[in-house]
Order: sequence, then structure tokens, then C-alpha cells
Amino acid sequence: MKKIFLIICLFITANVMAQTADDGTITKIGDTIPSFKFEIEKGKTVDISDYKGKLILINLFATWCPPCNKELPQVQTQIWEKHKDNSNFAFFVFGREEGWEKLIPYKSKKGFTFPILPDLDRSIFSKFAKQSIPRNILIDQNGKIIYQSIGYEQKEFDALVKLITDKLSLSATK
Repeated sequence: MKKIFLIICLFITANVMAQTADDGTITKIGDTIPSFKFEIEKGKTVDISDYKGKLILINLFATWCPPCNKELPQVQTQIWEKHKDNSNFAFFVFGREEGWEKLIPYKSKKGFTFPILPDLDRSIFSKFAKQSIPRNILIDQNGKIIYQSIGYEQKEFDALVKLITDKLSLSATK
């Protein structure tokens, strides 16, 4: 009887965990991007709505995060270097709970050329999630979220790279 009860408890727990595995994500695919302002450079604030009409990739990371540090070099070579000159593309990396004083030396040390911006108080991160990094959010030209990922897996990253390339190829033919 105890074994049956234990098996039932394990089954129920597994089902509950599977249904709530991603309760840390606030936004969903199809949602309009939340409104927020951010410092694009020290002392210069912009609004994310200023970039409407572009394909926008937002990466949420931290300098101390091992999966983030595995992903960002690939972001540099497979996304940023390929699309940085495309006027239909905008890319922003936000350092969760990190300011300019930490991000500027980090960017320099790693040799990254894409924008790494502060999110000292998690005000941007909290628009999209409650926990877990790295995260990638891709927003279409109409301001709708079309892709989200949590963590770093090569297969998922490859799918993001392909989606960005495909979307930018489509916008180039219009």
C-alpha cells in the first residue's frame, strides 16, 4: 500500500512540475513587447518603441553566468557580425543587476562589439521573466514576440540564428 501511495505521489508531482516548468517566464510568443526605456550609452536614454519596424533581438545575461559566457561568443560571430550593418535589425544585450562599471571592462576583455547595456535593478529583465538566464527574445517588425529561449542549448541557438537570417532575408525582399 505504501508503494502504491508513493508511486501516485511521484506521478502527481511529476505532472505538476511538467505543467509549471516555466513559471519564470512572463511574456509569451505573440505578446506585444513590453514598454521600457534604457540607456543605449552612458547618459543617453531611448525607448524600445524607437526601434519598432526593425527585427529586435534582446539577450538577457549576467557576466558571472557560465551558459551566458558560452553563448555570447557565438552571438558575436553568428548573429552580430552577420547582421550588424542591416538597418532592419537591432540587438541589445542587458546585464542583469550589472552596471556600466562592470559591463564596459567585461565587453572589452571578451572582445565583444555588440551593445552590452546595464539593467542594474532588473527593470528590463522583470518585463520578460522572474528567473533564469540567459534568455533570448526576438521581436518582429510589428512589435510582437516571435521567439523566446531560456538557457543555452546549441540546437536552440542554431534555430534562433536561422530564424533571424530568414526574417531579415524576407524583409530585404520587400
